[in-house]
Amino acid sequence: MGSGGGRTVGDEKGILFALQHRDRIRRIRIVWPLPSLQKFIMAMDGEFPILEYLYAAPPAKDNTSLVLPHTFQAPRLRYFILIGFAFPTGHPLFPTAMDVVTLSLQEIHSYANFRLDGLFHILSLLPQVESLTIGFHSPFPNRDVRTQLLQMSNMIHLTLPNLRHFAFEGVSAYLEMLLPRMTAPLLGELRIYFNQLTFSVPCLRDFMSKARNLHFHSATFTFYDWGIIVMLYPRERNPRMYALDMHIFCRHLDWQVSSVAQIFTVLSPVFSEVADLTLGYSEHVSSPEWHHEADRTQWRNLLRSFHNVRTLLVDDGLTRELSRSLRPADGESSVDLLPDLKELEYSTYRTASDAFSSFIDARQLAGRPVTLVRR
Repeated sequence: MGSGGGRTVGDEKGILFALQHRDRIRRIRIVWPLPSLQKFIMAMDGEFPILEYLYAAPPAKDNTSLVLPHTFQAPRLRYFILIGFAFPTGHPLFPTAMDVVTLSLQEIHSYANFRLDGLFHILSLLPQVESLTIGFHSPFPNRDVRTQLLQMSNMIHLTLPNLRHFAFEGVSAYLEMLLPRMTAPLLGELRIYFNQLTFSVPCLRDFMSKARNLHFHSATFTFYDWGIIVMLYPRERNPRMYALDMHIFCRHLDWQVSSVAQIFTVLSPVFSEVADLTLGYSEHVSSPEWHHEADRTQWRNLLRSFHNVRTLLVDDGLTRELSRSLRPADGESSVDLLPDLKELEYSTYRTASDAFSSFIDARQLAGRPVTLVRR
C-alpha cells in the first residue's frame, strides 16, 4: 500500500480499511499530510506478521513529531524508515524485528529527547543492519546535549559488523560524541550533512581510518550558492559508487572555503591515496553576495589536505581564486603545496589564458614541472 498525489477522502478511508488487514500487508509506504498521517499511524496498533518494508513521512518538513504506536509489531521487518517521528526509544518492536537491514530515523525534532544509549540499545538488537541513517530536524543542538552525552562516558562500545552505509545529518559536536563509541569495520559509504560554520572532527577522522572498506581515489568539491557538495570516490568517478558524500549548508564562498578547510585539514591523513582533485563551480550561482573572495590561506589549507594529488581540475568560476592561491607569495616555497602535481586543467571561458603562468613558471624553476591543460 502507499500514497499518490491526488489525495481524496475516499483514499484516506481506503488506507484505513487496508490497515485493518494486517496479515496481508507486506509493504507500507505512506507520504501524507497531517493530520491524516497521524490517523494512519494510530491505526497501526497491532502486529503485521508479514510486513517487510515501512516508510512513513509527511510530504514536507513539519514541526509536529509523530509517534509510532507502542503496540506496533512487525517481526519480519527489514526496511524501517521514519521521517519526522519521535525517536522510538524503548519501543517493543526492536527485540522482535531482528532482521532489519535498513534503519533510517530522519528529521528527529529534538536532540534533548534523543538518547544515545537508546540508539545503541536498538542497534545492539539489530545484528544484521547494513544501512543506518540518523538525522535531526534542527541544525543546532539544545543547550543540554553536551551535558547529556558527557554523562554517558561509561557507555559500552558498539561494533556493527555488517554496516556498509552510514548517514548523519546534524551538528558535528553530536557526531563527534557518537563515533568514538561505534565501530563499523565493513563501512564503504559515508554520507554527512552539516549546517554550521565551525568544525572540530578528530573523531570522524579516527572512525574513517578504522573502516577498511573506505577507499578514496578522487575528490570533487562543487560550490553552490546554498553550500558545498563534496564527493570522494574509491576509483574512477561514478555517481552511483561514492565513498564519502558530504553536504555543508552555508552561503558565501568565503564561508564555504573556510568550512571545508577546517574539516579536511583534520581528515587529511585519510586521503593519502587521492590522486585526482576537482574544484567545481555551479553555473547556477546567481547571488552576487556569494562571490565573497575567500581567504587565500584557507584555499591553501584545503589543498594541503590532498598532499599526493597528481591531477587538479579547476572550473572556470574558480580560476581567479585558485590562481591567486597557488601563486607563491614572498618567502613561500613553490613545491610545498601539491608537491606531486603533474597536470593542471582549467577552463578559460571568462578568464585570461595566462592565469596560472606564475605558478607554472615557479614549478618549472623548482624542478617540479606541471603540465597546463586549457579546456
